[in-house]
Amino acid sequence: MSLKIAPYINLDGECAEAVAFYEKVLGAKNLGIQRFGDMPGNDHPMPEEAKNRVLHAALEFDGQRLMFSDTFPGNPFQLGDQLSIAISTKDLERLKSIYHALAEGGQVKMELQETFWSPLYGMVRDRFGITWQLSGEASQE
Repeated sequence: MSLKIAPYINLDGECAEAVAFYEKVLGAKNLGIQRFGDMPGNDHPMPEEAKNRVLHAALEFDGQRLMFSDTFPGNPFQLGDQLSIAISTKDLERLKSIYHALAEGGQVKMELQETFWSPLYGMVRDRFGITWQLSGEASQE
């Protein structure tokens, strides 16, 4: 099974504006925007300022994908540190192996776990300071 790799841009409340800008500049197809306020099963109160921020967005152009999100209000945001690399695959065992190898000597930012968008998702900053988002794709058997 193959791996898909895409740049992932994090912004601090300007994500929707950036998506519209890059959509136009790159002649890209907007694959959709999900907002924090749209998350299913959210049992915790959400600050009003968070609801319209972008949880996930994606553009596709020339066979490439560019993904985006805003930070959640109150989470740290460091200008210049807003780019990560997203890996996705249906091979969950391979995903686990890559995740653990990247975490060695690095920092786990989110343990591998099931989410509402992925059967297995985790985030790690490797020993070189590169942040990786690893996402399992649901098998469609």
